[in-house]
Amino acid sequence: MSMQDPIANMLTCLRNAQMVGEKVVRLPHSRLKADILKVLQEEGYIENFEVLAADKKKSDKIKKLQVNLKYYQGAPVIEKIKRVSRPGLRVYSSYTDLPVVRGGLGIVIVSTPMGVMADKKARSHRVGGEVLCIVE
Repeated sequence: MSMQDPIANMLTCLRNAQMVGEKVVRLPHSRLKADILKVLQEEGYIENFEVLAADKKKSDKIKKLQVNLKYYQGAPVIEKIKRVSRPGLRVYSSYTDLPVVRGGLGIVIVSTPMGVMADKKARSHRVGGEVLCIVE
């Protein structure tokens, strides 16, 4: 069975791993997922991530993303992560209409013509795009 929404799958894997207190999560690689993780790292929601090369000896010949999750006083830093735009219903927004999450304490990750970025950076560059997810 094929995966319909790989971004939603990635967000669910991160959410589930943090619920059980995992330190590291491995996910299938894609450039968009790596861009989203880069934004999460820049904004301080994850420790770091790295791209692992495909293992040529095993049957699994797909690169992986290894994500090191971040916790503060035993609680996950990401309280809530939600997919907004999905394959069945794309959500686009101009930079003036980007949602504000928790009065600026959360972020909105946006895919713009200038790349994937947080809402604050998109507003400063005066560019809108597809609203991928909301992180609190």
